[in-house]
Amino acid sequence: MKPQPVAIGVHLGLMATMLVWALNVSLVKWLTGIMDVMLVASLRMVCASLVLVLLLFLSRQHLPRWRGRTLVLACVSALLMVYGNQILFAGAMEKTTASNAALILALNPLLNGLLEALAFRKRLTAPYVLGALLAVAGVLLVILNRPHLNLAGPSLGDVLVFGSMLSFSTGVLILQRLARDNTAQEINSFLYLIGTLALVLHAAVTLREPLAAVQALSWQGWAGVVFSGVVATAAGALAWTRGVAAMGLGRAAVYMSWVPVLGVAFGALLLGEQLTIWHLFGMILVLSGTVLSSQRFRLLTPVPEK
Repeated sequence: MKPQPVAIGVHLGLMATMLVWALNVSLVKWLTGIMDVMLVASLRMVCASLVLVLLLFLSRQHLPRWRGRTLVLACVSALLMVYGNQILFAGAMEKTTASNAALILALNPLLNGLLEALAFRKRLTAPYVLGALLAVAGVLLVILNRPHLNLAGPSLGDVLVFGSMLSFSTGVLILQRLARDNTAQEINSFLYLIGTLALVLHAAVTLREPLAAVQALSWQGWAGVVFSGVVATAAGALAWTRGVAAMGLGRAAVYMSWVPVLGVAFGALLLGEQLTIWHLFGMILVLSGTVLSSQRFRLLTPVPEK
């Protein structure tokens, strides 16, 4: 069966989303240089949550009314997908470059596919495995050819970027076990509210005079926070969900290949990060591996019961 034609607006929306997500890596890197990491994570998610909840009620939907085990799973998923992911990502951007982070984030679809295969007993075929190995090799090529490599220095940030992806992907696995009688917008609004609440409480406890820090934030800082939270996180999530619904996850995932390309470019242009020949080689491997493995749901076959 041939794929159904998709409106040009969906393609443009996905391309714009990749552009914003790549820009957001450099933006968060900049924000961690002017304010505390916890403040960056909290304020970004507050903005995103407010927009998602507002859109939820404008569309006459409501938050899920989960109880018991389902509610517990939803809260755990929120803590992993939002709270843990944002703390690790903001902390990573304080210690690594936007260029390296963009390349590592390109592994996200591959990590999701691998965890899904392990959790739901699906077998990965040879093309998928080859693509994953190429992408991982590209990332390692860049990281391991950095001068003065040590886990106490900048390379710790690379580990934290991967940790943020692992936290998010684990939360997604739990999310797939939740009740299926709610829309994606309802579920996302709930998850972001719970995760944001945890971030705000954490910031209130650990930061010295958090209100004063918020009041002292410049208009440039607020502009960066609002853009990152509203456009990159909230609007980006809605555009991605629409794209996946219109063309399927496999075809939409091909657009993720643009994130490392644009992310490395923004890191160099906006932050003045130095690029090396290893970034070029690494990007080629990452792009090749991502495209090869992008159709992961076609490449996954159930493991037969024994």
